[in-house]
Amino acid sequence: MSSHREAPEISKDPVADSTDVYAFVSPDAPDTVTLIANYIPLQNPAGGPNFYEFGDDVLYEIHIDNDGDGRADVSYQFRFTTRMRTPGSFLYNTGPIRTLDSRNWNRYQTYRLTRVDYDGRRTELGRDLTSPPCNIGPLSTPDYPALARQAVHPVGRGRKVFAGQRAEGFYVDLGAIFDLGDLRPFQNLHNQYGMSVFTQPAPGVNTTKELNVHTLALQVPISELTRDGRRSRDAMDPRATIGVWTTASRRQARIIQDGRGEDSEHGPFVQVSRLGNPLFNEVLVPLGEKDHWNALPPSDDKRFATYVAHPELAALLPGLYPGVFPHLDAYNRSGKSRADLLAILLTGIPKGVVPGFQNNTGTTQADMLRLNTAIPPTGSPNILGLIGGDPAGFPNGRRVFDDVVTVELRAIAGATLPLVDPTFTPDAAANAVTDGLTPADVTNPYLTTFPYLGVPYDGYHYPPN
Repeated sequence: MSSHREAPEISKDPVADSTDVYAFVSPDAPDTVTLIANYIPLQNPAGGPNFYEFGDDVLYEIHIDNDGDGRADVSYQFRFTTRMRTPGSFLYNTGPIRTLDSRNWNRYQTYRLTRVDYDGRRTELGRDLTSPPCNIGPLSTPDYPALARQAVHPVGRGRKVFAGQRAEGFYVDLGAIFDLGDLRPFQNLHNQYGMSVFTQPAPGVNTTKELNVHTLALQVPISELTRDGRRSRDAMDPRATIGVWTTASRRQARIIQDGRGEDSEHGPFVQVSRLGNPLFNEVLVPLGEKDHWNALPPSDDKRFATYVAHPELAALLPGLYPGVFPHLDAYNRSGKSRADLLAILLTGIPKGVVPGFQNNTGTTQADMLRLNTAIPPTGSPNILGLIGGDPAGFPNGRRVFDDVVTVELRAIAGATLPLVDPTFTPDAAANAVTDGLTPADVTNPYLTTFPYLGVPYDGYHYPPN
């Protein structure tokens, strides 16, 4: 998955586990950028009586680098506070919840939003902002879309913020991919290790179908994020590109209170989770380094560059699918570095590689989503983004519907190598490989307006018939 259970330690701490990051020029407000960071993966919608919520003890942040050094120049911090109206009841709610201040809603959360600049200057953008409840069912949350709209808060100067449950928008065939790299549309071509399990192709299966996540979403003016405080309309202007990632941090020390069932936390915040590009830690960083990667800033990612330059999955594909990737196999054996992946994931794509496009941030190798804010949204988006001829999509930032699994599979398989090595001819399969899923495999549709991810699935109707 994009980053749902990507490292051993953070998989034990879902409240601090970032699952996906999105950054795109807002299609309904093109002078703004929408930033989204999802947390708390794989939520069963019927997970009561203690429904999912953000952690009061976690510092959530969305970071922007606008000068290319892999360090935050602007950060937006979210801190949550949980309150109870009726602590003597075991119920999350005691009647229908129609408004965010409903007395029927027993356990609720508010949050504070703060902007922090590179020099440490702090600006509080909002306090006591209310998150919506989880989507429980038709009796408890009878008009959830209207309830969630109440939780879209204006926070001055054209900004909007939302923090709450949303439908999982990331589609992936996790069950097949982690079964020894099986891709169902091509499973009959898999090595199968002498077992002959698959004789025919099969459609992909969306493992995250009808699950929920918790979303931090911001819509802010582009001029608030760029290095010189203005919006460039020239796609070749290096000042138009920003880097985006999210982190979650916990206090350094935790004390379990004997006999009280309560914890207290002390000391400075320590980063425990990080996410920029989808699948970076998941697929490229080796198991023994994953927890280390989560604790570091993007500016330290040079130490992981070798795993991008020589990705393990690219070396495995010819063996997993015998005879399907002979050109990739020969390239792997040559020992050449994958300059295409290094550019896409660690520096951004420089001028001259893709006509009319660049999202390069310089020479510092750092895992960040890189968004060229001068490239406007398109009225006819292609879910394959840049490789599908749509420069407004991944890896130029990431929209909620972009098919990042297919894009990254094709890149690893060699489809993007000719951009930097014209002598390389991709295998025919490189431009066809996919896990077989599209946005149509997301049951609750994406929204066309902020916060863009769909209405969360409710517990009453889960599991689906």
